[in-house]
Amino acid sequence: MVNPMTALRLSARVRRVKLSPNAAANQRAADLRAAGRDIINLTIGEPDFDTPAHIVAAALAAAQAGDTRYPPTNGTPALRQAIADTLLRNDGLAYAPGEILVSNGAKHVATNALAATLDPGDEVIIPAPFWPSFPDMVLINDGVPVIVPTEAASGFKLSPEVLAAAITPATRWLILNAPCNPSGADYSEAELEALAEVLRTHPDVLVLLDAVYEQIRFTATPAPHLLRIAPDLRDRVLVVSGVSKTYAMTGWRIGYGAGPADLIRAMTNVQSQYTAGASTVGQAAALAALTGDQGFVATARAAYAERRRVVSEGLAAIPGVDVVVPEGTFFIYPGCGGLLGSIRPDGRTIETDSDFTEYLLEDAGVAAMPGATFGLSPFFRLSFATDTATVAAAVARIADAVAALRPAAGERPALTSATA
Repeated sequence: MVNPMTALRLSARVRRVKLSPNAAANQRAADLRAAGRDIINLTIGEPDFDTPAHIVAAALAAAQAGDTRYPPTNGTPALRQAIADTLLRNDGLAYAPGEILVSNGAKHVATNALAATLDPGDEVIIPAPFWPSFPDMVLINDGVPVIVPTEAASGFKLSPEVLAAAITPATRWLILNAPCNPSGADYSEAELEALAEVLRTHPDVLVLLDAVYEQIRFTATPAPHLLRIAPDLRDRVLVVSGVSKTYAMTGWRIGYGAGPADLIRAMTNVQSQYTAGASTVGQAAALAALTGDQGFVATARAAYAERRRVVSEGLAAIPGVDVVVPEGTFFIYPGCGGLLGSIRPDGRTIETDSDFTEYLLEDAGVAAMPGATFGLSPFFRLSFATDTATVAAAVARIADAVAALRPAAGERPALTSATA
């Protein structure tokens, strides 16, 4: 009998990419829990809050009113207007509804943009550490990810010198994620102006500005926006955001992009063939999120700020762990280079950050992500999008696990950049 799977031939584009490592790590932690292990899972960036009640009520009302048919491909007019109003209110950016696309999450927005603009061989500059989906998004759309490492000493921020050196005639996009997942890095006005100066000398380079965490910042003063500092770049900047992180709506799958009308039209064409639009009920919920009471945003931000304090102070007290305090998001990206070469209680040597996170999982019951996943080692990522007590317990377990290591002679390894 012929095995039907022998006829399956996967495309070159799908062979270039892999399952999201975040999803894989989260699933492994879930499997261990199901097997009876006591696991604190800090791998996934998902708020532990429930979606605010008024948002859920708006979705229920939309469903009960029969708003369950095919959506407009680019998003409902009411939601696109609300997004335009939000961008004006929060960032001082004026966009018409025709310059806005609503998609099935911010990831979908970014993928639409790359699908609409990349030809084989086109390059996309991605600073490391990066969100792991970015390189694969480029690869599946026939582009070439160009990974440029940043340094902990500079707060994991892309410098103008590194950006200028990375641009070639094949460069199509720069992806700039601020505040950044995984490092929490954000940019000052002067730092953005310096990057803008480089971009002005390369008018063919587009900028994908991932602002998904824009409402989760911990600075005392409002953060600058690239387009407020450099409005002359507006015709080649795509602003990407959504409601998932700000309003605890990860499962609702609503993201949006704002950019030049020609680009938005091209992205809408792509989306029309992939999904035909985002859920009408989800869009009704997003509309309520953007136009309703914003008290939840401040409450959640304050909770994340306290968790940031607990995890930053706790990790900084552990010998061999180096901490750069995140300026935004609910992630921290500590260095573990001082622990490489250490000997585990079972005699195995910790040689990489992947070895270290494996040790934390096996011996401490803490699930974390290795820096290699994000393109920059030796670091590891923890999410503090869970309650303060759980975060504190995880830090205590990490401290105990590190204390159980036996030191080994050898120089502290240098930072390395993983390639996509």
